[in-house]
Amino acid sequence: MPDSDVFSERPTASGIDGNSLRETGRISFARWTPSPNFGPRPDGAGISLLVVHNISLPPGQFGGREIEDFFCNQLDHSAHPYFKTIEGVQVSAHLLIRRDGALVQFVSLLDRAWHAGRSCFEGQEECNDFSIGIELEGTDDTPYTTEQYRMLAKVADLIMTAWPDITANRITGHCDIAPGRKSDPGPAFDWRYFRSALEIVRGSGRNV
Repeated sequence: MPDSDVFSERPTASGIDGNSLRETGRISFARWTPSPNFGPRPDGAGISLLVVHNISLPPGQFGGREIEDFFCNQLDHSAHPYFKTIEGVQVSAHLLIRRDGALVQFVSLLDRAWHAGRSCFEGQEECNDFSIGIELEGTDDTPYTTEQYRMLAKVADLIMTAWPDITANRITGHCDIAPGRKSDPGPAFDWRYFRSALEIVRGSGRNV
């Protein structure tokens, strides 16, 4: 079980509450790195799903700028053989959580990021239309860090407060909405640990 001293702290100094997040779509303590890879959500599409992903570029390597460059269409495809295989691909996520817990935002939460691809959740297709995508810097089989779980729990709490249709049961993995096509966040992601951390954060009594 997560340590309550680790997970109960909330980013209250940011001044974020549900209303302001719904108005701006921006998390103020995230580093803003705007991606051109987004569009408007369809009319009437409510935000009701949170999707957890992983990414590392080059695969299995952490800490460089390559993920940010990829999401911003600025990746040097000559820098690594793998990059040739994703040349021309245009994708994004709303948020990235680095190995040290640092948070980067690419797309306003109000907009439609390009993270899920062909996907379906509980019979509703095209999950990009109604979801928020969060990437964890990692791989399917590399344990995620405590700092990543801590930040993910905090961010999930903020998002759930802003969009109450996102319940704990509507936080899912990319593998679950695109089975057979995607495997992330992989077996290394400890869902029980994350959900326990989220319960601690949501139970710590912040007024919003």
